[in-house]
Amino acid sequence: MMSQSGRHSDTGDGIRSWIQLALGGNHMTFPHIRTIYPSAPLRPYTPNMGMPSSVWFDRKQISPNCPEDLASIDEMCSSINAIVEQEVKNGIPRERIIIGGFSMGGAMAMYYGLRKSGLCGVFALSSFLNENSVVYESLKSDVSYPKMFMCHGGRDPLVDFAWGKRTFENLKSLGVEAEFHKFDNLFHEINKSELQKLRDWISATVPADS
Repeated sequence: MMSQSGRHSDTGDGIRSWIQLALGGNHMTFPHIRTIYPSAPLRPYTPNMGMPSSVWFDRKQISPNCPEDLASIDEMCSSINAIVEQEVKNGIPRERIIIGGFSMGGAMAMYYGLRKSGLCGVFALSSFLNENSVVYESLKSDVSYPKMFMCHGGRDPLVDFAWGKRTFENLKSLGVEAEFHKFDNLFHEINKSELQKLRDWISATVPADS
């Protein structure tokens, strides 16, 4: 699971604590699934006036209407792939691995997971892809896709709800098996109801007896 920069959730430990708080002290744990919370590295981040921030990639602005910074995106895809490959070496088949995150972390999960990764699922909470994203171009030439789960707050002031919904619609139009949930009164945050839906989706996507 991956996180948005510039808040108490800007590291793997931060997002773990946020989830623990939202669930009233319970972690997002499963008896048959190992959960990893990686942290984004420090890098200059243009929307933060170029200051070093814990972010997965750089962007010119927080908007779907600008070019993607493919150099930083692909660099992080390689880093995430190294984590996945280590899990595969540890005996976990790729088709039983899910990757996902919140905000920029969710976008990073889509950049990696929806581009010929061989994973079984991707989730993105309060996230979006840029128009004409490299992800869409990759999906046009693929034949099998991971399942996709998305949630978004209807009152999100940072990542507009319409951006997330548009991303979902684009993915569906390209053949991705996806579901989308709107939380009317949710801002740019995670709440208990959202996490419960995510738990149910994860349990159905990676069942204990498969």
